[in-house]
Amino acid sequence: MAKGKFRRNFDAIEGLFKPKMPPLIGADISSSAVKMVEVADAGKGGYRLERYAIEPLPAESVVEGNINNLDAVIEAVKRCHKKLGSNFKNLALALPNAAVISKKILVPAGQSDDDLGNEVELQANEYIPFSLDEVNLDYQVVGPAPNSPEDVEVLIAASRKDKIEDRVAVAEGAGLKALVMDVDLFAAQSAFELIEIAMPERGHDQNIAVVDIGASTMNVNVMRNDQSIYMREQPFGGVQLTQEIQNKFGLSAEEAEAAKRAGGLPENYESEVLQPFMDSLGLEIARAIQFFFSSTQYNKVDHIVLSGGCAAIPGMDEAVAKRTQVETSVANPFANMGMSSHIRRKNLEQDAPSLMVACGLAMRRFDK
Repeated sequence: MAKGKFRRNFDAIEGLFKPKMPPLIGADISSSAVKMVEVADAGKGGYRLERYAIEPLPAESVVEGNINNLDAVIEAVKRCHKKLGSNFKNLALALPNAAVISKKILVPAGQSDDDLGNEVELQANEYIPFSLDEVNLDYQVVGPAPNSPEDVEVLIAASRKDKIEDRVAVAEGAGLKALVMDVDLFAAQSAFELIEIAMPERGHDQNIAVVDIGASTMNVNVMRNDQSIYMREQPFGGVQLTQEIQNKFGLSAEEAEAAKRAGGLPENYESEVLQPFMDSLGLEIARAIQFFFSSTQYNKVDHIVLSGGCAAIPGMDEAVAKRTQVETSVANPFANMGMSSHIRRKNLEQDAPSLMVACGLAMRRFDK
């Protein structure tokens, strides 16, 4: 990691790309819940899922990644950490994608850290619509530029300080420490790498669409050889299903959400509410793939991986595969990990798709 004047902005936390992390917990603060994951080294290059916990958030506590009710989020983080049962107090947190400006730039190779820092700051000024004094900025050398032997690719990431300070305040209010601040997108990509290794030829030279179905938005990230080649966000998510349950069966939002998770709805729920929702979701994903084709040089998606809470709905992968005509699976980044005795495998199978970001954050412990 290049060090320099940028580090002045990371007094409370470490940067996005700091190597050699101490033991920590991956903590994802989404719009609907706090999710925590602890992963341990199992030896011989393997990992073990030690424990995880999910704690629902009160409605409107977090909206579009912004923390609206600091006290409510702090209390949820406290409850989640207690439920987790871990002695670790260091957290890896993530900012929502919308709060971060990330950009790959080219800089001349062979520079000293100071010269590289100055070059990055000079170029960052072109892409960041704020004064550098108002943002936290970090960067990492990715590697040689593919089409320019004299240059290297550098990934820069910047966010306004207040976005980071809110999450640091949540950790401190819960008696914990924010040690790492990542980005939802990067964390999810780290978790995806755990899934990709089990795919045919480890996904090499394949276009794999990772579709995260959140509460109100669906994010599509097409990966090829561990690089994101296309991203799209669409306003569609689990809230639509909750609203349909409300309307059909005369329930409150809280009752509908609870019934959606626990079951017990009338017999016509599946045919008149759930199946139409699954068909609509498949159609939204098919549209996103068509946008991918029209916006890039590619005309094929080899595989779809579904994540987020809705991905765990039984039959969702089949519904999406039928609509898109693309092989589809449900994300489980823990499938090839060992399991501690704390883990209930049946519960994990249901929860795994919504733990992608938390898992990716937990894996920051093993950064080389």
